[in-house]
Amino acid sequence: MIDFEAEIDEYRPSLEVDAIEDAIVRSDLTDMNDLMMELIKDANKR
Repeated sequence: MIDFEAEIDEYRPSLEVDAIEDAIVRSDLTDMNDLMMELIKDANKR
């Protein structure tokens, strides 16, 4: 029988998942930064 608790304790995410997760987070932060910069520019034009 499978000991699920032991399996969970031994689980380590693959390096590819960590790399993809980092790329997604950096991409989203850049996009949010771009949006905020546009909002600031628009506010300063008024």
